Amino acid sequence: MDQAHRQRSLRRLEDARFLAGRGRFVADAEVPAGCLHAHVLRSPHAHARLLGIAAEAARAMPGVAAVLTGAELRAEGLAPLPCAVAVQTVGPLIVPPRHALAMDRVRHVGEPVAVVLADTPAAARDAAERIEVGYDPLPAVVDARAALAPGAPRLHEEAPGNLAYVFEKGDRAATEAAFARAAHVVALEVANHRVHAAPLEPRGAIASHDAATGRFRLLLSGQGLHGIRRQLAAVFGLPEEQFHLVAPDVGGGFGLKNPLFPEYVLALWAARRLGRPVRWIAEASEEFAAAVHARDAQAAVRLALDAEGRFLALDVALTADMGAYLSAGGPGSTTNAASAAFGGVYAIPTGFLRTRGAFTNTAPIEAYRGAGKPEMNYLVERAVEEAARRLGLDPLALRRRNMIGSAAGAGGFPHRTALGMTVDGGRFAANLDAAERLADRAGFAARRAESARRGRLRGLGLACFLETARGAPNEWAAVRFAPDGRVELAIGTQSNGQGHETSFAQVAAERLGLPVETFRLVQADTDAVRFGNGHGGARSMHLGGGALVQAIGAALGKARAVAAQMLQAEPAALEFAEGRFAVRGAAGRGVDLLAVARAAADPASLPEGLAPGLDAEAMHLCDLVTFPNGCHAAEVEVDPETGAVTLLRYLAVDDYGRLVNPMLTVGQVRGGLAQGIGQAMREAIAYDPETGQILSGSLMDYALPRAEDLPPLEVTLDEGAPTASNPLGVKGCGQAGAIAAPQTVMCAILDALAPLGVTRLDMPATPERVWRAIRAARGD
Repeated sequence: MDQAHRQRSLRRLEDARFLAGRGRFVADAEVPAGCLHAHVLRSPHAHARLLGIAAEAARAMPGVAAVLTGAELRAEGLAPLPCAVAVQTVGPLIVPPRHALAMDRVRHVGEPVAVVLADTPAAARDAAERIEVGYDPLPAVVDARAALAPGAPRLHEEAPGNLAYVFEKGDRAATEAAFARAAHVVALEVANHRVHAAPLEPRGAIASHDAATGRFRLLLSGQGLHGIRRQLAAVFGLPEEQFHLVAPDVGGGFGLKNPLFPEYVLALWAARRLGRPVRWIAEASEEFAAAVHARDAQAAVRLALDAEGRFLALDVALTADMGAYLSAGGPGSTTNAASAAFGGVYAIPTGFLRTRGAFTNTAPIEAYRGAGKPEMNYLVERAVEEAARRLGLDPLALRRRNMIGSAAGAGGFPHRTALGMTVDGGRFAANLDAAERLADRAGFAARRAESARRGRLRGLGLACFLETARGAPNEWAAVRFAPDGRVELAIGTQSNGQGHETSFAQVAAERLGLPVETFRLVQADTDAVRFGNGHGGARSMHLGGGALVQAIGAALGKARAVAAQMLQAEPAALEFAEGRFAVRGAAGRGVDLLAVARAAADPASLPEGLAPGLDAEAMHLCDLVTFPNGCHAAEVEVDPETGAVTLLRYLAVDDYGRLVNPMLTVGQVRGGLAQGIGQAMREAIAYDPETGQILSGSLMDYALPRAEDLPPLEVTLDEGAPTASNPLGVKGCGQAGAIAAPQTVMCAILDALAPLGVTRLDMPATPERVWRAIRAARGD
């Protein structure tokens, strides 16, 4: 890290309280007086008819206030949970009703069947064990392609053939014409398997209802509170203003905590029905079986090339597993989001994407760190690597030949992709060159030979990524000068551990000339934050930072008028620097910004027509996308006798535009890398194909990467290509590691196995899977 990066690399202000144990999460919140504790009874079956629920014994147990079932829910007329994402599908998007409690049928293991409300968590759990539920088991299907096959068990009457949607984008005719004239066509099957975000803090909520005003309050571990509020309003049939949502510290989300969950509806409904607050904290097993999962898309990919190895067309047919129901943002990952990253960093003249979404007897799919961009980048990079191997070309030379903006590639910036995205710039070729040099590709042959002498296989993989970062368009921010001398920064985005309390304070400190300790972040409170699209899509600094810059500008405009009156000068004669207004050319005539704020609070001292205070807000209306990009390298060693893979080295060379805090950026990238490496090598949600039972229902079975699995993650950042899409010149960094790592690691593993004739290997590259691939290639 150079000196300029070090100067901006402030340690996180919020770390002081986290490291001292003063973080406050939902489970830490004071339990309200008279609070009831909720325990959700869940289906043990993947697919079954509900024959009846006998809850009399549970209701009679000591401390039990109520046992609520789908019958009571139906009687109160609460609407199903909505699917909030807008997708332009071919034909209708089928959204079967998903109620907070199952009505007549259960469709995945863990689906809520009843909720017990009791004076203590133990009493609620004990009562749940006394509930008798009659089930008529039905055949289950847990694979998307199997679900779409003729004769598969049907999950919903509304969805014949279990088809949720068909999405198409691109020019099919031009794509087929390009394949017809291609000198080479490379086709392969690529799977992006199902994973779980596994945030450290489970979901949780404390709900209450004010009978006098009819207002609900929900304290929750959530990411996008205004969006969840909109969904709650739809379920209850009430105005959004009737719901006050607050999130304290959130211990990780990664997309899992974006949507409305049945448990939040149940807690609010029970609080209103029983007139008492309700608290629910998820257990780890509930999170694996009954929250949401991610990825799970199988792809048939075709890449057309001319005789010189230039890409002519890309055709992608995705089959996306949606789970048993459509979660709020579930269909977006393999439709809108995937299409935005179509083609990655390569200049591909034409292309076509077709996605079929399928219902299966599994937990719903939701956005997860990158949401569609990891899936698309993975299949593109795997296709490019496969093309190089089949055609006997150097994989890096093939990449350079087709890279947007490279001397050898096609065209410069701005570049319009085959599916209509306009890429404004990036360091694509420069990143590749730097990664090749830093990975010491020239010395790899000697390292491979050394591994061979020890009976090991060594592989080197380099792969690129292109993220399309924005999430929901538009964002809001406000600057408020508090009586205690602090300046509040209210922003509609939300931190789930990214360091917003520090980075937004740095943005404000630079523009207002005040110490970073002056600022207090206000977020995740729908009463204190007028509008917000929350976190997701690496949008916080791009859109939230842009809104903050606008709000600061408006506040300084007010302050200039007040300062001019205080200094008996014209506003245009004032200079502002280092937190102080001064009269240009008049040494010593000046006033500090916070003194101006105090004066502005007195209406009698204000210029005519100016409202009291310097507080200002802004809506940043922006639908532009930023394009984080990079090239990563991984080096692995494989034991051919056991299939064990050791990740020896991992490095990233990335472009995120201008950096507010380089140290926080590196931290974000490393966190994403750990998740992407985990997906490539260890993590997988598995269901029994016959019964639909979840087989990876805890951390005993779901293999998160451990410290010993990861080498030092080397991250090199270059600020030479800032974006003009926002006033800060920043590009999102929060998702990039998870987007880049899977293909980089898998390319390295396949490079190691290539001498044995292994050409196909899907994630995760567990020892067993690698061992079987080696044995199959050897004919054992």
